[in-house]
Amino acid sequence: MQSTLSYRHRVITEADIVFIRRLIAEHPGSSRWDLSRTLCEAWNWVQANGALRDMVCRGLMLMLHREGLIELPPVRRAVRNPLVERSAPVFVDVDQAPLATSLAELGPLQFCQVRRTPEEAMFNSLMQRHHYLGYAQPVGEHLKYVVCAGARPIACLAWSSAPRHLGSRDRFIGWSAKARLANIRLLAYNTRFLILPWVSVPHLASHLLGRMARRLSADWQTLYGHPIYFLETFVDPQRFRGTCYRAANWVPLGVTTGRGKDAPTGAPNRSIKNVLGLPLVKDFRQRLWQVEAAA
Repeated sequence: MQSTLSYRHRVITEADIVFIRRLIAEHPGSSRWDLSRTLCEAWNWVQANGALRDMVCRGLMLMLHREGLIELPPVRRAVRNPLVERSAPVFVDVDQAPLATSLAELGPLQFCQVRRTPEEAMFNSLMQRHHYLGYAQPVGEHLKYVVCAGARPIACLAWSSAPRHLGSRDRFIGWSAKARLANIRLLAYNTRFLILPWVSVPHLASHLLGRMARRLSADWQTLYGHPIYFLETFVDPQRFRGTCYRAANWVPLGVTTGRGKDAPTGAPNRSIKNVLGLPLVKDFRQRLWQVEAAA
């Protein structure tokens, strides 16, 4: 190789290229899908929950194929991209009778993590119809919650993997680039928060955020095999003041630059948001600074 290659922060050495070529030669009848899984098993390239990183591995092998460094077998079938072909969420009808009461009189609340359950369709439908940003399928690790009072849904919250680069957050944590790369998975980003428009309960929003902060890490551990130590979110100041987050002890961290990852120049290409964060453990900095333990 003329220069150092890397993919998803994994450096690809000459020995890696030789190994992949030999693996392909030893499995002449295997498809690209089979080869990627075989390579993951050989490298022990797995997620924190033990699942193979075969999609990432397929991307790596395709990059090497396009560079002319390996020769993959012909594509056997076109793989459909569900993110591109995804249709709008199916409408799910729920009780929309006005609900105006106090938090004490609302009664016990049930937090249901609905990802990969039959209730996920209801979550998607409510977000699409009632959140000003609509529904967007999260990428990467994510959890979805529907909060119910009795049998009635009253709120929805979505959490996903945190953005890899966020200046105000990174300065607040104080971690190195290497520690951020190793530990970004230990942060979760609140992508959506919706209290249904027919629900009017004072202090409900901050109460839900406080309850979520106490359970999210354990739920993440169950599904993905690792905890969460820090939460973050963006608030559009032209629409909201973020009062419920501050009431739930979230800390203002700064503002975004207004530049997305698709910005061709340094100029802002979207609205500037306020950034808020919430440490879930007292020693979050020490845990997030660690590199060796998380590598």
